Amino acid sequence: MRRINQPPPLPPRPVDGHKGLFGRVLIVGGNREMIGAPALAATAALRMGSGLVQIAVPETILAAALTIIPEAIGLALGSKADLPSLLEAAGRADVIVVGPGLGQSPIVAQRIKALLNLDKPFVVDADALNYLATVKRWPKFSGVLTPHPGEMRRLTGKPVPTDDAGRIDLATKTARRFAKVLVLKGHRTVVTDGWRVYINKTGDSSLSKAGAGDVLSGMLASLIGQGMELFGAACLAVHLHGKAGEIAGKRLGRRSVLARDVIDSIATQLK
Repeated sequence: MRRINQPPPLPPRPVDGHKGLFGRVLIVGGNREMIGAPALAATAALRMGSGLVQIAVPETILAAALTIIPEAIGLALGSKADLPSLLEAAGRADVIVVGPGLGQSPIVAQRIKALLNLDKPFVVDADALNYLATVKRWPKFSGVLTPHPGEMRRLTGKPVPTDDAGRIDLATKTARRFAKVLVLKGHRTVVTDGWRVYINKTGDSSLSKAGAGDVLSGMLASLIGQGMELFGAACLAVHLHGKAGEIAGKRLGRRSVLARDVIDSIATQLK
């Protein structure tokens, strides 16, 4: 096991670049009770430098989601008949986030299964992780899994230790088992591909609010879309996410930070 002590640098940003150079992100998520989750992920991806971000959400909430993030492109989802348009959008994307606020239903499961059979890099979070926890044979996709301890327990069927050594051991074994990069979220987040491991030292309880994980998913997808390899992108994303939380906490107080305050603090450290 090789211990990585520092995340890689940000990808280059040519002064004469255009939006087509900086990655197209597709975010698939949302339901009528969780409009904000895909919108937060989209906002974070754009703030991290993505050129184009598209959100695929139920038709009933698309207008509200685009009100939150008007810079995003929308794709309305309604029924099983919309699968071709979703797969067409996925084909144009450089990276796909699936899961934020997605909910669980037979149609959702069908969409996840179809998407994960594509030859694209994925950031798999929230209800997409819960879907994977229920199936015996996973699609052969390339991507990053971003479970919090509860989702990790469902994926592995094992309790998640609270000490560093135990968390590292469980995360590395799980990454090898599923052949994925894995981000085990929490205090001192563990990032591993099964052979390399990075323990994040940034962040504090400013990030202990709903929506913070959606922000991380958007930041991570943005870095992948800008050309970073999966493990390096995951290391850098969790580092920057933690720093943004710290900056927001110093400005507002750790108790009062919201997920959108974390997004607002991304730019401070990227300048």
